Amino acid sequence: MTPLGARIAARIAAEGPISVADYMAECLLHPEFGYYATRDPLGAAGDFITAPEISQMFGEMLGLALGQAWADQGAPARIVLAELGPGRGTLMADMLRSLRAVPGFLDAAEVHLVEASPRLAARQREALQEHDVVWHGAAGDLPRDAPLFLVANEFFDALPIRQFMRAEGTDWRERRVGLRDGRLALGLAGPAPQPALAHRLDDTAPGEVVELCPALPAIAAEIGARIERNGGAALILDYGGWRSRGDTLQAVAAHGFADPLAAPGEADLTAHVDFEAIARAAPCAHARLTPQGVFLERLGITARARLLVRGLTGAALESHVAAHRRLTHPDEMGTLFKCLALYPSRAAPPPGVDP
Repeated sequence: MTPLGARIAARIAAEGPISVADYMAECLLHPEFGYYATRDPLGAAGDFITAPEISQMFGEMLGLALGQAWADQGAPARIVLAELGPGRGTLMADMLRSLRAVPGFLDAAEVHLVEASPRLAARQREALQEHDVVWHGAAGDLPRDAPLFLVANEFFDALPIRQFMRAEGTDWRERRVGLRDGRLALGLAGPAPQPALAHRLDDTAPGEVVELCPALPAIAAEIGARIERNGGAALILDYGGWRSRGDTLQAVAAHGFADPLAAPGEADLTAHVDFEAIARAAPCAHARLTPQGVFLERLGITARARLLVRGLTGAALESHVAAHRRLTHPDEMGTLFKCLALYPSRAAPPPGVDP
């Protein structure tokens, strides 16, 4: 058992089983042994690769989409350009480079990043050293007095989730992490009503699992309220669907799937995002959920790929073609990943999404 696993086991032995959300929070954010506190998880030497690390085209398309949304809303003279969970800073760097082509945008933009990992914040400082950037520990700390243009790529999937199994009638049984023969194991709490799941009684049957993300509603409400009040737009890209169903908790280590309970603190833990929950919580307009591949194609990623391919040969050419396919093809990230856009009810949606 890992050092963090031993601590979690001792806590369970003393206090009883804990929620899946508490387990995820410990594994990811423990200040000494948590996954994000102890490593840079990205890239070939890490555990996974996100879209910005696959190709610069991803960040370029998102940057230009926000640039067009800014122009469509009258090009306000001061805005907050923000990213939640900025990884190594690659996405923001690519966005800022592409936004040089939008006259006046960079003069108006103040760059703000929301990051909980000191290690990743250090990497972001390296990637963005040519820009003035402000870091925050939470989305609620972002400035409140200017239009908010925000990107969240693979941010919500890392927020801790609770899992509930439908029982008979209107009751639910929460899945909890306990001990079995000295090892971490999942079990079920007793049946009880769950008011937050009242809207799921009509579309679930006994035995089905539904996930709730406790932190999601407040974050979505905060972002949506600022966009509705001051203007702006948010592009939220992640894997998931319109309504949570089933057990989607997963662990990734060394670019492969692992047992979520096997090595606490040594693997990334995520769950599919319930985009409906984001839309329900955000007090602003939202576009229909759009597959990432469709979104990027509408923004012109293929034309950009053809421009960048000039002069490439051999392995570099193969890598470029593979990157375009990985981002857009239905068998790769094109369908699994989705884009949800938030925008003011008085404004048009950002480009690339279905209104």
